[in-house]
Amino acid sequence: MKHYNILFICTANASRSQMAEALVNHYAHPNFTAYSAGSHPAGQLHPLTLVTLQHFGLATASLRSKSWDEFLTPNAPPMDFIFTLCDAAAGESCPTWPGLPLVAHWGVADPSLPRKEEDRHKAFHDAFLLIKHRIDLLTALPFEKLEHLALQHHIRDIGVQTPKPL
Repeated sequence: MKHYNILFICTANASRSQMAEALVNHYAHPNFTAYSAGSHPAGQLHPLTLVTLQHFGLATASLRSKSWDEFLTPNAPPMDFIFTLCDAAAGESCPTWPGLPLVAHWGVADPSLPRKEEDRHKAFHDAFLLIKHRIDLLTALPFEKLEHLALQHHIRDIGVQTPKPL
């Protein structure tokens, strides 16, 4: 199987895109390598992002909040896929990505929005599980059998699928 690079984007690059990066690099490596970035990075990860990732046994040491500008330089790894995970990032005017990667929106509700204390952990847990479900669907695709346009169709469809409640 060919190796694929994925960039996950959220405006602040503090929660959802960081979870997606950690998930791919934990479960789908070496066939996939993930990165994350934001249009207006917060500069740090949300504390509950770290708690959630650690709860599920994923590494967090290499994660950092960063700008999408890092992935527009000549030395940046070429991306095969770019996924926006927040509606704000999906609505922004995104850069023209080198290599013309496939792009899709996989909207996930922002777990860091103000809510009751007892609901915060559940919001992060639910976001994590939704992102993991979508990544599982992506990595299960028969890439070697799909034409470019069919693959674009499949990755867009993944973004509108919601797993059934447990």
